[in-house]
Amino acid sequence: MARPPEPERRLELLDAAVDYVVAHGIADMSLRPLAVALGTQAPVLLHHFGSKEQLVVEILDRVRDRLRALGREAESDQYRSGLGAVWAWVSHPDQGQLMRLFFEVYGLALRHPNRYSNFLGHTVHDWLDEPMAAVDDISATLAIATVTGLLLDLLTTNDRARIDNAMERFLILLRSHADQTTPAPEPSTPR
Repeated sequence: MARPPEPERRLELLDAAVDYVVAHGIADMSLRPLAVALGTQAPVLLHHFGSKEQLVVEILDRVRDRLRALGREAESDQYRSGLGAVWAWVSHPDQGQLMRLFFEVYGLALRHPNRYSNFLGHTVHDWLDEPMAAVDDISATLAIATVTGLLLDLLTTNDRARIDNAMERFLILLRSHADQTTPAPEPSTPR
């Protein structure tokens, strides 16, 4: 009888697999090269994850968790709040590999929606659930589309000045909209 996977080792392998996929991509990932890079063997990965498909699902979930945690951390660590902080973080050169992986998976998910249904189910709704200083779902949808489009533009052209200026203009427009739609606070009455 095979012994059950060790939770600590499984998590260690998963985190290392995420790092590998961030650096090398996921479309052409094969278990043998991944196992070699992790200092193990393909059967060990199958023992811990059951199948390559399950490993991919768990890698993408872990990447999603990292993105959300790092985005929240960026928002809380910077003077800018909301969408400005998210943009500063996702557009930072240090995040280039992670963002390229995001777009790689997005493309794969659109091509194979059944295989990547979990990714597709969360990729927009995760951000709709985050406040990002959006006034309503429509403003949040515009924010998500703008950040995604500008980030894809940045990764493609590397024209940081133009794209950062476009983001700044969008933030001004979004704040202006928020100012127009947010009711003024009621004046306090003396007691």
